[in-house]
Amino acid sequence: MSLFTLFLLALIQGITEFLPISSSGHLILLPNLMGGEDQGQAIDVAVHVGTLGAVILYFWRDVRAAVAGTPRLLTGRIDTPGAKLAFLLVIATIPVILFGLFLEITGIYDHLRSIAVIGWTMLIFGLVLYWADQTGKHEKRSKNWDFRDAVIMGIWQAIALIPGTSRSGITITAARYLGYDRESAARVAMLMSIPTIIASGVFAGAEVIATADAQTARDGAIAAALSFIAALGALVLMFKLLQSVSFTPYVIYRVILGVVLLVIAYT
Repeated sequence: MSLFTLFLLALIQGITEFLPISSSGHLILLPNLMGGEDQGQAIDVAVHVGTLGAVILYFWRDVRAAVAGTPRLLTGRIDTPGAKLAFLLVIATIPVILFGLFLEITGIYDHLRSIAVIGWTMLIFGLVLYWADQTGKHEKRSKNWDFRDAVIMGIWQAIALIPGTSRSGITITAARYLGYDRESAARVAMLMSIPTIIASGVFAGAEVIATADAQTARDGAIAAALSFIAALGALVLMFKLLQSVSFTPYVIYRVILGVVLLVIAYT
């Protein structure tokens, strides 16, 4: 794979993974629109590893607290903020794992990787994000995250396995619907991405490792490094913008792209 293609894939993944505009949708669209071959599972795993590193670094304090609280959680104690965070992240991740296994076993996922599906999900869930962001209250903070909200957000997150939905977008939508302020909604959504990316990486990584060669390893390392840089920049930019703007600019982008893709798909 050429360095330019790796750079493009990593840039797209890094920027779109944490913005509410769907990274998987863009990664599927790239080869379709450019007339090239799909980048393959190895590169998909590599760019997700890069974005995982970025979100862990950006939220290091929360990650460190959750890791420190995990031993207490394993012994049945949820008596510290770290143990509580670890517990809620596990709860929020269960629905996406179960739904992912269902899509994989039934083979439904392969039929969802189309321009038409991505166009509809971009449009519909973009409008749902706008509705939730405009009507949602601002009474909850990330420290108020509880079991009920983790379950609800986890179920919403599972829907993001449909290409074009956006994992960050749908979880932010759920959080705004539940009354979290914009920054807290994005914060919880980003923390939820960590176990989800790890789970998907473990699920797909075994096959990649078994079939990888030196060239694949080199391409994967480059893609991971580039996506890490792009994702870290996207996180910094989004949280800075959330101090002064809503999610409307992302909604506008989703609606325009969704309409364009539907026109392409049906003509």
